Amino acid sequence: MDIERSSFDLTAVRQAYAQGTGVRALITEARRRAAADRLNAYIHVLSEAELEPYVARLERLASDSLPLYGLPFAIKDNIDLAGVPTTAACPQFAYTPGSHAHVVEKLIAAGAVPIGKTNLDQFATGLNGTRSPYGPGRNPFNPDYISGGSSSGSAIAVATGSVGFALGTDTAGSGRVPAAFNKLIGLKPTCGLLSARGVVPACRSLDTVSIFALTAEDAADVYAAALGFDAADAYARRAEPHGPDFAAGGAFRVGVPRADQLEFFGDEAARQCFAAALELFASLGATLQEVDFAPFLETARTLYGGPWVAERHAAIGEFFDQSEAAVIAPVREIVAGARRFSATDAMRAMYALKAARRRCDSAWENLDCMLAPTAGSIYTIAELEADPIRLNSALGYYTNFMNLLDYCAVALPAGTARAGLPWGVTIFAPAHRDLPLLRLAARAQQALGGTMGATAHRLPAARPLRSAVASGCVLVAVCGAHMEGLPLNVQLRERAARLVARTRSAPEYRFYALPGGPPERPGMVRVDSGGACVELEIWEMPAAAFGSFVAAIPAPLAIGKVKLADGAEVPGFVCESWIASYASDITHFGGWRAYQAARG
Repeated sequence: MDIERSSFDLTAVRQAYAQGTGVRALITEARRRAAADRLNAYIHVLSEAELEPYVARLERLASDSLPLYGLPFAIKDNIDLAGVPTTAACPQFAYTPGSHAHVVEKLIAAGAVPIGKTNLDQFATGLNGTRSPYGPGRNPFNPDYISGGSSSGSAIAVATGSVGFALGTDTAGSGRVPAAFNKLIGLKPTCGLLSARGVVPACRSLDTVSIFALTAEDAADVYAAALGFDAADAYARRAEPHGPDFAAGGAFRVGVPRADQLEFFGDEAARQCFAAALELFASLGATLQEVDFAPFLETARTLYGGPWVAERHAAIGEFFDQSEAAVIAPVREIVAGARRFSATDAMRAMYALKAARRRCDSAWENLDCMLAPTAGSIYTIAELEADPIRLNSALGYYTNFMNLLDYCAVALPAGTARAGLPWGVTIFAPAHRDLPLLRLAARAQQALGGTMGATAHRLPAARPLRSAVASGCVLVAVCGAHMEGLPLNVQLRERAARLVARTRSAPEYRFYALPGGPPERPGMVRVDSGGACVELEIWEMPAAAFGSFVAAIPAPLAIGKVKLADGAEVPGFVCESWIASYASDITHFGGWRAYQAARG
């Protein structure tokens, strides 16, 4: 394989190693590409001597022995890499850590190789990538335009193909806006699932390490390797089952902002891109439902009121109070602004957030995820420097609320907007639904096709996502009053179950209308002969709710294994055989809906 022309997506890297490429040759090429950067992506590219321990270790191992073997990656320079200065884009603040950040350590253990530390908006304060003494992050599609921030360099490094993935951080959109402007996947995980130990915080209570990758599948592999509870991180949390996998196929429900609440800041091409994205998701099986976006926008506004601005001062307060002049504008003014807030202001902002969160929670009752633009439009570097506060705020219109509300999100490419530059959308959902979002992003990315980042490399064929956590769900086959739209369906809905398939049983059942009610109920009895197929719905339910569901089922009904027409068996409603002497045989109707329709 010609390494000089190869992509560094994980599929291509694995193929290169399988065909005999040595890890030293591949990492040398990655370093060459990084060193050739002219877009201000990197603050520090590791020297050959600095890379040697990582390469030498992998040369002693088989290429299929580690999930990320020999995959080059970059690290936002507010995340520690042992022996390399961490600057947070402020040279006077720099320190050299003696150990890796926890997430970096896990990725290196999985076989990834660090190539360099990347540029950022100073102290991760900004969404545009222009606020750095190392120069503005320039968009690889047109260097007059911004790359997005604060994780600007990380996104540029992946988009230009010098690494296979990169770490960023995300407080208010820094792991998503750069993904949109660089035609990448940007995973903003559930806060606390990736350790923040060894990360210079922006707002410690909201920050998460983020992942930029060329494909959703690659992002899932990196996420799986980085995931793990870190007891030394006070904000860490354990991964929980993600619940119903709405992205596995079939119908799913997607909320979108009300049309009058969409904002594209005059970018009509972006508006057209979003309309096309809605059509794309509908083609994947989405039922689109307009949502009142006002509570989410209200939540976003609280980000700049009191406690979270004060957190930026808390993160670097000792340095800032002694060396305020070392911090560039407008970062200096933002951090200094924390001094005007009192503890009373902080509490009021927290109360406002609680109230807004309650309003936002109500929107999720009948939704699996939401879809919105990642950013309304893109700007030139000159435009941002001339109007830094207003335009930066515009970039956060669709992103600022998500960490405040404890959502996970995936940004993905969705066409071309202003000046022929990439544009993207974000899918988001409540905490712990990271994997279903990545699976849905993979389906959408495959449907969109095209090239990856700013490279000429075509998107590789789809491959299964590596599952970092179990779904924690069970399937339940229902045949009567629990079916969609019928009286007992609420018992499934209130347990966050979702319909995944409509099918039929194997031809091995007799079907009965049971005495009693309301509501009327049917019973399926498995027989040795004379059976028929029965109409079924398959629902997916969180395992934690399954016990209470089963406990509410009255005799002679029970939950047992129901054989489906394709031979598979799933838990579902069965009935004790003695009921045949007391119930009406309705097998010839083929299902409960047909029986009820015949009765009028």
